[in-house]
Amino acid sequence: MQLLLCLAEHAGEVVSIDDLLNQVWSGVNVSPDSVYRGVTSLRRVLGDNRKQPTYIATVPRLGYRMVATVRRVVADQSIAQTGSAPDADSEHPTPAATDVAENGAPTPSPRLRTGFMWAAVATLCLALVMATALRFHVKNYNQTAVPTVVPQSQKSIGVLPFLDLTEEMNEEPFADGMTEELIDKLSKIPGFHVPGPTSSFYFKGKQIPVADIAKTLGVAYVLDGSVRKSGTRVRVATRLIHPCNGYVVWSETYDRPFDDILVVQDDIASEVTKALRASIEPRPEHDKAL
Repeated sequence: MQLLLCLAEHAGEVVSIDDLLNQVWSGVNVSPDSVYRGVTSLRRVLGDNRKQPTYIATVPRLGYRMVATVRRVVADQSIAQTGSAPDADSEHPTPAATDVAENGAPTPSPRLRTGFMWAAVATLCLALVMATALRFHVKNYNQTAVPTVVPQSQKSIGVLPFLDLTEEMNEEPFADGMTEELIDKLSKIPGFHVPGPTSSFYFKGKQIPVADIAKTLGVAYVLDGSVRKSGTRVRVATRLIHPCNGYVVWSETYDRPFDDILVVQDDIASEVTKALRASIEPRPEHDKAL
């Protein structure tokens, strides 16, 4: 909400990532990922399309801009000063509901117009709350379609769809391909249990705790990541998370020239698979202990 208000305060202006971090996350040590994820969440709640935005537009290499029309609603001065409207028995009577214009036609008084504006704001807020509640209700209902299973092995990994965090946000196909390549590579390791792409992509764009995702997929670990791009190079960041406590047990970043997409995906997926196999697969002498 603070992010939305910050963008609304500067409607029509480009707000840089640094300015958003300073104003919304003041005093908190966070990375630009917090801004990217916050904007993504706002777009999801508002039903906004990042490629054809009606609320928040991405300005490549500069920041974000509120493109929706924003109007500040100011309460009547007497209400703003006292915090409530004057009583009917007050020595200062309430103005009439209508005044008379120069042409003799009745016009709403300032207080009545203010009342109309507050009623409109209240109605809009109520509609947003109801829409959000309905969205979560439908989301929870749809989750019943995915069976909940118990992890069968410590060597089980669920790969979540990688996030497209590029400035232009136009590398989603590459991020999805990276996810599928990892699922394919990991599933080929003997003894490893990896849910298929259909199960993993069910969670794309959904705000669900990692522990619930792991429980639904029946895995002991969850792998997620992101894709960034700078010029002709691409950076893929990966993290292995233990869902019981949410701790990151392994992470790595891979930088590659962005010339052959398929080669880059295959190369990074192979490197991640080797690292995860070494991190998760127990050595023979430790099998009993684990």
